[in-house]
Amino acid sequence: MPKVSPEVLIPKTLAKKHANSAAERHLLTFIQKKLLTKNGLYTSTVSQSGQSDLASGHDMLSESVGMWLDYLNASKQPQAFRRFYAHAKATFDQGPQFSYRYDPTNHRQYSVNATLDDLRIIKALMVYDALNHTDRYQKEATKRFTVLAKNCIGKGQLVNYYDVAQKRAAKSGSLAYFDLQTLHYFESATANGKKDYQQQLRVVQNGYLGDVFPLYHASFNWERKQYSSANLNTSEALEVLLHLAEVGKFKAASKNWLVFQVSRHALKNSYRITGEVADDGQSVANYALAALIFATIGDRSHYQMAMKLVWGEQIKDKQSPIRGAVSNRKVPIAYSFNNLTALNAAQRE
Repeated sequence: MPKVSPEVLIPKTLAKKHANSAAERHLLTFIQKKLLTKNGLYTSTVSQSGQSDLASGHDMLSESVGMWLDYLNASKQPQAFRRFYAHAKATFDQGPQFSYRYDPTNHRQYSVNATLDDLRIIKALMVYDALNHTDRYQKEATKRFTVLAKNCIGKGQLVNYYDVAQKRAAKSGSLAYFDLQTLHYFESATANGKKDYQQQLRVVQNGYLGDVFPLYHASFNWERKQYSSANLNTSEALEVLLHLAEVGKFKAASKNWLVFQVSRHALKNSYRITGEVADDGQSVANYALAALIFATIGDRSHYQMAMKLVWGEQIKDKQSPIRGAVSNRKVPIAYSFNNLTALNAAQRE
């Protein structure tokens, strides 16, 4: 059991008391009516479960479970947290980990987890106890981290997933999966854990692409001791920056780049590692992630700038089936990741 109070895991907010805006209320209503079920949240508003290797439609992800738990913590709804976690656990739990994806049509759990999603849920359990001054989940969260570490963070080498059917772990770790704050919290309890954390932090920091394009490589292969040269998914790239910001390791060059892109409304969906744009599209989730980063470092003006762009993508048409969602207006589909990221970013005001 970590010796430090879990209060250190409570996300930083910019104000002492959060005031719900009308935009936030409309977003919440949309999520509750169109995405939320008692067991999890649909990946999108269009039903197309189980048709591909990628989760879609009414498939549910452990990612959105953790994000909804984050919201229930931030909005101080302990009873709803307990109820939702109990149902989601019954749906996704595989013993040592949570299945990353559940197909409710065929009642099928996929055999792999997603390490970041497990860490997010574990962290949410600890934050629940910190906020509510209980020890309801601390033993479970600590046990879950210990087992997760055995399969997905062996010798401190964090990888993307473990397959419970094949009994085999991935060889690479996406740098976005290194939830440094949660890793530090649990690993700082022992000398070996502290070494593991320093190794993890070093892997992330050494993935820096340079001050000209101040983001980080997408992933690291532990066997080859090599960073990926693949294009960056911007949402994942921003997750890396958020995790660094949470442990005080966010570079000034990265902040300046992010401010520049947000101020120009120019955050693209993908970049080559040279900094060239690989996908010219944009996602509202990226501006919400930028807002989360700015909130974490206490930069209120740029937080508000990013959130203004998030709310600019909200569907206000009363006839739209996705009214209240943040979504691309050209296609009447809304995704849980975009909307939950926006909702959680809104809690940080």
